[in-house]
Amino acid sequence: MSLPLTVPRLTGVGVGPGDPDLITVKGVRALREAAVVVVPVMEDAGTGRAEATVLHHTQAAKVVRVVFALNEREDRARREAAWDAAGERVAALLREHGTVAFATIGDPNVYSTFTYLAQTVRALVPEVAVETVPGITAMQDLAARSGAVLTEGTEPLTLIPVTAGATALKEALEGPGTVVAYKFGRQAAEVRAALAATGRLADAVWGSALGLPGESISPAGELGGTPLPYLSTLIAPARRTQRGGKL
Repeated sequence: MSLPLTVPRLTGVGVGPGDPDLITVKGVRALREAAVVVVPVMEDAGTGRAEATVLHHTQAAKVVRVVFALNEREDRARREAAWDAAGERVAALLREHGTVAFATIGDPNVYSTFTYLAQTVRALVPEVAVETVPGITAMQDLAARSGAVLTEGTEPLTLIPVTAGATALKEALEGPGTVVAYKFGRQAAEVRAALAATGRLADAVWGSALGLPGESISPAGELGGTPLPYLSTLIAPARRTQRGGKL
């Protein structure tokens, strides 16, 4: 009598913003239980944040690097070709090993390459079970390290990738609540100008390489015209005039 076939399983694991201590217990368990752990890398790049975190918690022998065009913003065709190639590689690993974990910085459902990968893999391996393990995000880590409170009372929280343009950020800053900007490093001057124009400069804070040897956390008022690391994060707290926000 033959045993039933095992359903292949792809798990997106959020490994946090870089500090290896900020991966969850469930995330560590998912990495250790998977037959293969895939980490996204750029072409000709060294060890990335996701891989560095993974190597603190599981064996290097089962880690597989898969190239993504993570630094490609102009050539959409090249970027999508890289996503497809990565999906095909992961589909092959699933067919061979049955269980694959994909490690992504932050959370797999927040601006993660995992979402693109999962779409391709589902098309190639229709029977695959896809799941995610949430991870701590850069905005949570920056809030903890800087003392910036993300939300109080009924305040909204708006998350903007500055790759969408400084105009979208300025519009968010003109509204209520806290505004978080991701990936703003190369547009630091425009971000500072938007904060100043909306009266949000004084309380804002930015950080990069959180929890890593090159960590930098500073008031946004110190931003100049020099580009910062691409994965810099900014928090512009809500305008607060009373304790507890607008309860």
